[in-house]
Amino acid sequence: MADLQRKSLKVYRGVVTTRSGEKTVKVVMNYLQKHPKYGKIMRRRTVALVHDERNETRVGQMVDIAKCRPLSKNKKWRLVRIIGDTAAAEAKV
Repeated sequence: MADLQRKSLKVYRGVVTTRSGEKTVKVVMNYLQKHPKYGKIMRRRTVALVHDERNETRVGQMVDIAKCRPLSKNKKWRLVRIIGDTAAAEAKV
């Protein structure tokens, strides 16, 4: 049983928009989706409450997050790593 390894989870990228309480941040993940009938490209977003164990994120930072077991009623994501400020991340692209 000790040799079982955790499977690698898909990592999502988003921007911290709100610090809501201790060890919790709100992250917005933006993406584009094609309309199934008309073909128009639409902007969509997903808002996730993320567990930040060490309270190290700030509003405006870009972060990587992954799904995890439910930590509270709405919090089902955990922080993987902090990439940096959104202005600095966009300048690199």
